[in-house]
Amino acid sequence: MSPKRKLQAAVISDAHLGTFNSKANELYSYLKTIQPEILVLNGDIIDVWRFSRRYFPTSHIRVVRYLFKMAEKGTKIIFIPGNHDEVGRRFTGIDFGHFQIDNKIVLNIEGKSTWIFHGDVFDVVMHHSKWLAKMGSAGYGILAGINKLVNFFLVFFGGNPISLAGKIKDKVKGGKKDTVSNFESMVSRLGIRKGYHYVICGHIHRPAKKRIKSPAGAITYLNSGDWVDHMTALEFENNDWHLKYWDSQKDDSVEESEEEEILSETLEDIFNKAFKEILKS
Repeated sequence: MSPKRKLQAAVISDAHLGTFNSKANELYSYLKTIQPEILVLNGDIIDVWRFSRRYFPTSHIRVVRYLFKMAEKGTKIIFIPGNHDEVGRRFTGIDFGHFQIDNKIVLNIEGKSTWIFHGDVFDVVMHHSKWLAKMGSAGYGILAGINKLVNFFLVFFGGNPISLAGKIKDKVKGGKKDTVSNFESMVSRLGIRKGYHYVICGHIHRPAKKRIKSPAGAITYLNSGDWVDHMTALEFENNDWHLKYWDSQKDDSVEESEEEEILSETLEDIFNKAFKEILKS
């Protein structure tokens, strides 16, 4: 295994752990390759909207466990709750040193300011019709399961996979070009007004890095994408933020001894043990 890449900061979002379409194995593989000083979990990490005790497989538990392990080893974990894990917003302001919960943060690295928040506050559907957003999310989850089954048979018989769920997500998550542009413009205008160098969001599952200008100034807008379709993260190194696409062909195997240890734990056990370790540090 290659040495971990040391980063000043990294951002991931929209892992949607606890759902059938989450790429938990790929996310775990990616996390094992990095050693960031700061790791921002920018919302929708565990999908509480669709959470079920009947479906939270080992691969998903492994990601949660490894995140706490990173905190225990010195990485500063900052969790910014999104709409799908909004229950975390009840605990904003908590800071255990290596684990912090906030609605938004500003990172100052190498003399550059980065404003980070999930982004659902700019979602018109979320803001005015939360019940509709939840219904759309549930429908998308069902379709994603059907899509997975269809693709299994397509690949088995030599065909190419299709993305029925992705087309529906464009409606649910604001994937239309004009909607995405409006989202990016609103976020960027506000960031320019506040005088930041960068603004980072998640939420819309559209990885991006672009320079946006207005009469008031300019800012670099970034979106960390997701770990459902795109498998993307943001990394700060060499004095700039970079959009990282994970190579799904890379090895995502787990050492047998580690796997056995994880299988003996529940999600509740992991949270309880991890917080105790963090409080000690």
